[in-house]
Amino acid sequence: MITVAIVEDNPNIRHSLREWVDSAPGYKCICDCDNAETALKEIPRLKPDVVLMDIHLPGESGIACTARLKSMMPKLQVIVVTVYRDRDLLFQALKAGASGYLLKRSSPEELLRAISEVQSGGAPMTGEIARMVVETFQRPVAETPATSELSAREMEILEMVAKGLTNKEIGPKLNISYDTVRAHLRNIYERLHVRCRAEAVMKYAQKPK
Repeated sequence: MITVAIVEDNPNIRHSLREWVDSAPGYKCICDCDNAETALKEIPRLKPDVVLMDIHLPGESGIACTARLKSMMPKLQVIVVTVYRDRDLLFQALKAGASGYLLKRSSPEELLRAISEVQSGGAPMTGEIARMVVETFQRPVAETPATSELSAREMEILEMVAKGLTNKEIGPKLNISYDTVRAHLRNIYERLHVRCRAEAVMKYAQKPK
């Protein structure tokens, strides 16, 4: 059972998201909040697996709320669900610790698939958002990226992450365990000075071709 919390100030959208989650086998919404203040009290107490986070909330923003939640619960998976197709907001959310970014017009099937994917180590994004990331990757960069500090095995794993493979998919391909993949990823994050898969992939995209 994947447990989910929802942080959304629009009651109609919040109700719809909760219905989508609760009506699907294997998923359960254990918390829904209409502002960051409530989320910061309830989510650490209830400890859901995944949070669906709106960006523009009354008071503190969803991006700031994400950063504070991740500081308290580093393993918490946060998916931003927003109406905004904005490059700056996207990367602010990723830097705050979000692992996925969906638009609110996503279907229930897309949302549930994203929850499952992020819980398995993926970084779900709608097609439009993924395209924005790709376009950013394709911009020339002047400085040498930190990927040169990675070992050959770490580079193999980072390349597979960049192709969209989950931890469970990477292990068998390299004949290593799931826990070993996670350990390598922790080392990669530390060496690259990043906090999530999406930021690591950004560093990979900047390496010299």
